[in-house]
Amino acid sequence: MMERRGFLQAGMVLAIAPIVELDARASAAPAGFDMKRIAGPLPGKRINVIRAIRRSRPTQPSPVLYVHGGTFAAGLAVGWRFDGRSWMDDLADAGFDVWGFDFLGFGGSDRYDEMAQPAAASKALGRTPLACRQIDTVARHILAVTGARRVHLVAHSWGTQPAAKFAGDAPGLVDRLVLFGAILERQPGIAVVADPDTLPGYTTITVDAQWKRFTEDVPKDHPPVLLERHFKPWSAAYLDTDPASRNRTPPAVQTPLGPVADFAAAWRGHLSYDPGAVKAPTMLVRGEWDSLCDDRDAAWFMHRFTNAAGKRDVKIPAGTHLAHLEESRIDLWRTTREFLIDAL
Repeated sequence: MMERRGFLQAGMVLAIAPIVELDARASAAPAGFDMKRIAGPLPGKRINVIRAIRRSRPTQPSPVLYVHGGTFAAGLAVGWRFDGRSWMDDLADAGFDVWGFDFLGFGGSDRYDEMAQPAAASKALGRTPLACRQIDTVARHILAVTGARRVHLVAHSWGTQPAAKFAGDAPGLVDRLVLFGAILERQPGIAVVADPDTLPGYTTITVDAQWKRFTEDVPKDHPPVLLERHFKPWSAAYLDTDPASRNRTPPAVQTPLGPVADFAAAWRGHLSYDPGAVKAPTMLVRGEWDSLCDDRDAAWFMHRFTNAAGKRDVKIPAGTHLAHLEESRIDLWRTTREFLIDAL
């Protein structure tokens, strides 16, 4: 079977955004969420943090911090409401204090200065080491606010790389780790992907490009699992995360390419963290049709996370790499919730 390569394929054509002097901001926090911008690890750059407003019931001991993937921010993932309910709502109703944040360059967080320059003037922005520092900043903020000792991390796609690195670097601060659709190491030659060192600082991504990658893994004879009535408002909110998006033809969101560089490096055999450094109980959860986290990746995970205090591999039926946006999201929510609550 031919590899699905998406944004990673060698020789890919990037839609390079014109230089824009606007400072991107996400819209106001949805009802039931608090939003705050805190100082990040880069001087003068602030990180957008969202929190589900606490329910009246007692909370679980460790807060949950969601770490988003490489093309859209937390509010469009863990915070996005389908028919009035989000993943954050589900976890909050289970008694968790739930948080998310936007990496620099995404959503309501500040943009890198390089994103106001031609893309070719810098290398891929926002790679794992700096992303890990941003997780560290947000996690310590959460612990200071809540008085908790540790956080649970729930990370998606590329976000699993800085999340797992943080779990390995600061084992005393991480209770449990959920790797959803993780981008793991594959040996060189398995997939022909872009050379990470040749990627420019950023690209732009259209709504059509998102729709294509969101739906291409669904078997042709299966009914849609991402409904158009859900995608339409999501795509409008996606464009709203970049105030310059509709000035481009076609409309597109400016996006750092550090995640794609880390993705490409992993599939060339160079993962951005040491799996053996992770001590927390860890669950790999993935859709059954996820071509970016398949059975060989799961076998690699089970073999390489040697020091985790327990590990699980769970496959969500009728789900893809974007199961949190699909009809199978309820199974994903339940699986995650049970892992964070139940003893291994």
